[in-house]
Amino acid sequence: MKLRDHTRQSLIAYTTAQCAAVVPDGREAAFRGAVEAHIDEALERLHRCINGCAPWRPDEFNVLQSSQHTIYLYYLANTIWTRSGDTEAPTRLFLMNKAFNGIDLFYEIAMPEVFYIGHSVGIVLAKATYGNQLVLYQGVNVGRHKDQIPAIGDRVVLYPYSSVVGRAVVEDDCVISQGVRVINKRTPKGSLVFAGDKAGELSFRPRPDDLLKEYFRL
Repeated sequence: MKLRDHTRQSLIAYTTAQCAAVVPDGREAAFRGAVEAHIDEALERLHRCINGCAPWRPDEFNVLQSSQHTIYLYYLANTIWTRSGDTEAPTRLFLMNKAFNGIDLFYEIAMPEVFYIGHSVGIVLAKATYGNQLVLYQGVNVGRHKDQIPAIGDRVVLYPYSSVVGRAVVEDDCVISQGVRVINKRTPKGSLVFAGDKAGELSFRPRPDDLLKEYFRL
């Protein structure tokens, strides 16, 4: 994958400098060592994600493209934690993502191989089940309630300020409309989900067949 305006080493230096700006605790050397050890696998994951998303130029990572930067920081944090058990560098990367991109996405959360972020600001993602080819927009909230954890299927689109909370199940091929809250409810497969006539109720229509072509290379 081509790194736009960067080499592998300059990207490591850039990431380390960003970390020092957000967490200026003098531990840049240890952070850089963790990044150096795991960046190749993280970039492989990012490459698969970028190539799966239709709006992005294939085989190219632009660190100044904020949504790609968001996903890069997540994959790097998650890879470091998964492979080494280290929490220091992943925590810093998590805080960097909050500071630079306005997203709350913890490194322990298992995100899919391909997901697309339209705008990252205000997204909060709890530990939940996330299916592949997920679309996220600003203000989306996925929240657990005690031991009740949402499950989101494949090819789901969460439009701005929508919420999936508690024991909610969003089945495959669903679209949650802007501002709709799915709380402790199940949405039928292939549905376009709207708010119902009464508070807390939902209404459903068939999802457009060609919607995902806007987001993914199918």
